Amino acid sequence: MIFGEVDTAQAEGAILAHAVRLPSQVLKKGRRLLAEDVALLQAEGVRSVTVARLESGDVAEDAAARAVAEAIAGSSIDLGRAFTGRCNLFASVHGLAVVDRARVDALNRVDEAVTVATVAPFDVVEAGQMVTTVKIIPFAVAGTVLERCRALATDGGLIRVQGFRPTEVGLLLTTIPGAPDRGLDLAAENVRARVAALGSRLARTTTCPHRAEAVAGGVNRLLDSGCGVVLVFGAVSTLDRRDVVPAGIAAAGGAVEHVGMPVDPGNLLVLARHGHVPVIGLPGCVRSPKFNGFDWVLQRLLAGVPVGGADLAAMGVGGLLKEIPERPQPRAGDDSAPVPRKPPKVTAIVLAAGRSRRMGANKLTSDLAGRPLVTYVARAALASKAAPVVVVTGFEADAVRAALTGLDVALVHNPDFAKGMSASLIAGLANLADDIDGALVCLGDMPRVTADHLDRLIAAFDPAAGRAIGVPTFQGKRGNPVLWARRFFPRIRGLTGDVGARALIGEHADLVYEVPVEDDGVLFDVDTPERLARAKEQASTPP
Repeated sequence: MIFGEVDTAQAEGAILAHAVRLPSQVLKKGRRLLAEDVALLQAEGVRSVTVARLESGDVAEDAAARAVAEAIAGSSIDLGRAFTGRCNLFASVHGLAVVDRARVDALNRVDEAVTVATVAPFDVVEAGQMVTTVKIIPFAVAGTVLERCRALATDGGLIRVQGFRPTEVGLLLTTIPGAPDRGLDLAAENVRARVAALGSRLARTTTCPHRAEAVAGGVNRLLDSGCGVVLVFGAVSTLDRRDVVPAGIAAAGGAVEHVGMPVDPGNLLVLARHGHVPVIGLPGCVRSPKFNGFDWVLQRLLAGVPVGGADLAAMGVGGLLKEIPERPQPRAGDDSAPVPRKPPKVTAIVLAAGRSRRMGANKLTSDLAGRPLVTYVARAALASKAAPVVVVTGFEADAVRAALTGLDVALVHNPDFAKGMSASLIAGLANLADDIDGALVCLGDMPRVTADHLDRLIAAFDPAAGRAIGVPTFQGKRGNPVLWARRFFPRIRGLTGDVGARALIGEHADLVYEVPVEDDGVLFDVDTPERLARAKEQASTPP
C-alpha cells in the first residue's frame, strides 16, 4: 500500500487517510475520493491531502478482516459483517470461550497491520455475545500477510465456544454429630444456583456420616442413579489426599487426580474421576455465592471441557480471586456481576404517515411490481435483525394498514401527522419497550432499502465505543435509514416540524459512524410520479 501526502489534484481514486473539515461538509477518513471531491477540495483551497492507494496483491481492509475472521473462527461462532477494517465474532451458544492463546499470540506477531483481540480463555459467554474482534490497522494488507495468518489456523479455529451441556449433577453432603445444618444448607443452595446458571440441574442430594466408607457408599449411590457429575461437600475441609473425602472417593473405585488448587478462594478442592464421571471434593467456600476456584472447574466440566491436574496447576496466574467484585456470581440479582456485551436490541420504526403532497395521491399504497410501495421497507425490516418492527400510520391510515395485511408489524397511529415527520417519529418512540438500545428510523417510501443495509448498521452499532448514530453511505453520500442510540430518544421527542431527527446529526458528529453500502438504495425515495415510474422500471418481480 502506498501511503502519504499528495497534491490534491493527484488524489482522485485514492482513499482519504484523515478527515478533512470544510465549511460545507466533512470528508471522513476512508472515503474514496471522487472527481467532485477533488474539485471541492481545490475550491476550498486544500492544496494537499494524506491518502492511501492499494498496490497489486493488496487486500482491502474489510476483505482482509473477514478473511482473518473466517480463518480463526471455530465451532459455535458467528461472524458479523466487516466494516471499517473490523470483523467481529460472536458466540452462537451459551458456553465457554476456548481460546488457543499460543496461536492467537503468534497471529498478532505476524504483522502489525493485523490484530486479533479475544475474551479471556474459558470466559463464560452468552449466545450473541462478542468474543473476538479482528481489526486491520491500515486500509489494506498485503496478500502474503493474510496467507501467513491463515496458515496459523490450518489445524482448526483459534477460538471456539464450547456450549454447556445439560447434565444431572449429584451432591453428597457429609455430616458430623453436633454440627449445625446451616452450613450444609448454604452449600446445597449455592451449588444448586451455580449448576442452574450453567444450564444443568442438581438432580439428587444426599447425606452421609463424615467417614471414608460412608463417602464411598454415597458416591456409588449417586453414580448408580445416573449422575453425570458427582460433588462431595465435606463437613470438614480436606487437607491431604489421605483425608476422608479423597479416601472415600478412592474407596468407591475412583481415581484421585489432584488435591488442592492454586486459586484462592478454592484452595481445598479435590479433583477425581470414577470412570468417565468427574467427582469433585468441594472447598468450604462454596457455602458462599461469591466466585471461587470451584466455579472455574464446574464451568469446564459442564461444557464438556476436560480438567486434569495440569489444568488446575495452570490456574495460578490470575487465581487470586479475593476482593475481586467483578467476577461473575451464580446468584441472580447480584449487581457486582459484570454484564457481558450482548447484541444490541434494535427496533425499526417505519414512518408511513405522510400526506404525499408531491405525489398527488398516497404514494405508500401505490402499486410497485405487484405490491404496495410501503411493504418493501416493511419486509426489509422484518427480514433484518431489528425487532420489533413498528409502522407509524397517519394520512389514510386505513389504506396503509390494509396494504400491510399479513405482515408481522406493530401498527401505531399518529393523529398529529399533519404536524410533520417529527410527530410520527415521537409516536413511534412512545411505543418502544424499555430495554431497546436503539431505533432504526426507516422511511416508508424507500423501496430499495434492504435487510442487508439495516443489518450492516446494526453490526457496527456500539454506543459504548462512540458509534451511536449510524448512517449508510453510497459513494460518499449519506442516506437513510438512520440508527439512533437510546440516549437520543429524549432529544428526538422534543423535535417539531417536518425535519425528523437529522438536525441532531450535526450536533453530534463525533458519535456518527458511516456504513458504506454497494448500491444506491439508501438514497432512492419515491416522492413524485416520475420517481415512482423510475422505480417501476427498475423493480424486479417481487419475491
